Amino acid sequence: MGDDDHGRQLQAFKDTLATAKLYRPATETEKASHSDVTLLRFLRARRFDIFKAQKQFSDTEAWRKKHDVDGLFATFDDDEFESAKRFYPQWTGRRDKDGNPLYVYHIASLAPLQKELDAVSHERRYQRIVVLYEAMTRLVLPVCTHIHPTRTVSSCTTIIDLSSLTLGTVISLRSHLQEASHLATANYPETLHIIAVVNAPAFFPMIWGWIKGWFDEGTRNKIYILGKGTDMEKLEEFVDREHIPKVYGGELEWVPGNAPSLDDAVKEVMKEMPWGPAEYVDGEIEKMGPV
Repeated sequence: MGDDDHGRQLQAFKDTLATAKLYRPATETEKASHSDVTLLRFLRARRFDIFKAQKQFSDTEAWRKKHDVDGLFATFDDDEFESAKRFYPQWTGRRDKDGNPLYVYHIASLAPLQKELDAVSHERRYQRIVVLYEAMTRLVLPVCTHIHPTRTVSSCTTIIDLSSLTLGTVISLRSHLQEASHLATANYPETLHIIAVVNAPAFFPMIWGWIKGWFDEGTRNKIYILGKGTDMEKLEEFVDREHIPKVYGGELEWVPGNAPSLDDAVKEVMKEMPWGPAEYVDGEIEKMGPV
């Protein structure tokens, strides 16, 4: 399906959503209720089947209303937001060859934080996941798109590091990881470009049997299992060596837990990563958080 076909499908999707009162087109004084980028993600997730995409979009809109996602993001505490990043994939501040932001998730680093994670209520853990996904779609992806005006950046590339991972850690974190995966698949579709699993332990084939069930077929096709050690040749197919962290054989001085090491192009848009929730709107960084 070519760009023209996608354009026609997108317009048909907009018309269908508008009729169902799920979408408001742009006017002379107001922006559209949803960006084309967002709508295209739902279409791609359902292989441009308009009715299936509408069902998922409608469910997501109901989910956003139920959890007051916009209000949550606008008022979330800055310090808690930054602390929550430790439990989830972290942006390196760099991008892959296609301009998609590069994230890293070192699963074993969660083990020492297990008690801290368990001390937080399930509801609050869930809210943290939501706010971090919102930050990715409202700040990181738009900033990366600004750098590449000829293409829209709507997904990220993630290195999942399984070094030092024990089976006990996987089992203890299973519900935590599964919930984040399900939330993303249902409500933030097509935000995954590539996942590169590195340093997979010997028991990985066993746990992959149930982990792969968290993802739909389209997502599973984007996952590369690189095994023990780092397959630099494979990583360098989609990320330049200078942007790959040294721990994975690249040249970047960055490890999980560090603040993003913004590349030069990103620094031209924002000199440093904002502290707390923020979004990128009309060329400006807008800080969120309690007034």
